[in-house]
Amino acid sequence: MLPSHLNGHSPLARRRPRLSAASPPATGDSDAAAAADAPLAEHDRIYFQSYSHIGIHEAMIKDRVRTDAYRSAIMHHQKFIEGKVVMDVGCGTGILSVFCARAGAKRVYAVEASEMATQAREIVKANNLDDKVIVVHGRVEDVEVEDKIDVIISEWMGYMLLYESMLPSVLFARDKWLKSGGLILPSHATLFMAPITNSERYEGSVDFWSDVYGINMSALVPLAKKFTSEEPSIEIIGGENVLSWPFVVKHIDCYTFKAEELKSITTKYKVSSMMLAPIHGFGLWFEVEFNGPSNPTDNSPSDLNPLDVIHKKRRRGSDDPVVLSTAPEDEPTHWHQTILYFPDPIEVKQDQIIEGSVKFSLEM
Repeated sequence: MLPSHLNGHSPLARRRPRLSAASPPATGDSDAAAAADAPLAEHDRIYFQSYSHIGIHEAMIKDRVRTDAYRSAIMHHQKFIEGKVVMDVGCGTGILSVFCARAGAKRVYAVEASEMATQAREIVKANNLDDKVIVVHGRVEDVEVEDKIDVIISEWMGYMLLYESMLPSVLFARDKWLKSGGLILPSHATLFMAPITNSERYEGSVDFWSDVYGINMSALVPLAKKFTSEEPSIEIIGGENVLSWPFVVKHIDCYTFKAEELKSITTKYKVSSMMLAPIHGFGLWFEVEFNGPSNPTDNSPSDLNPLDVIHKKRRRGSDDPVVLSTAPEDEPTHWHQTILYFPDPIEVKQDQIIEGSVKFSLEM
């Protein structure tokens, strides 16, 4: 089970998996206060309170890879959005809602549980879109809206894709409001994992204690190893740190995926090391794809080898779906990569087979 704190270079709070029982409904602006006053568990209250801090929204919006990908996806699918009803799950400042309204949406329900909903409403008004964008203050599990939805959009991804992810809320909205043949953005997500080498990081955190300003402090080495390996680290690595082709931990089709599948994820892996180097742990990253409405007769990504996501991204043209990647070889994002370090490195030779299984359990 992942710990409640992630150690590393980007300690921003992100969203965690959650399923909330429905409370008395709220509809539109008039009932926003009722939704906001619905009883919250303490961990939910703290979580939503963290999203009232402007610094979190600043970091996400300044992530141009993230924000440009969403804007490009909205324009790529404008024909599905124009004249339609959209729901933005976890709208934050409302930036995606504004993008959708400018793309021609008839109505956008911008649902936000934190106090940032107040500022989102002001932003919508300042951009003369309050006739199109309705900011609903409340959890998506608690609110009601007047329409069935043609499009659901959400930036739900957390560190390692699923840590503090808002995916269960998106799936809740899908099952309650999305019309048959409706659009979900993003539509598919793939979590990758690969063995990594990072001697500089390991030496800086562990070997450092062997000689500190000429003082032997090696008694702290076991504690440093324990600290380094017991919690995931959020940091940026490069392609040169990755020792093999990645393997797929989980591929998610947002049109069909069930929230219950998040409780436990297990996969086997078998990869070949591309070089002689010490393995210091495993790195995880993800990619999401913005495909059109699900069609049972199409060959959707869920029917393909998930590694095709990598290859499609490398050769995609202007007509292909937009892909948002957090891979080490791509431009860094605010998600960085998630690293699971070992207490001690393991030496491997070039072409040596590395195999085993990995299991992730997430609290719901």
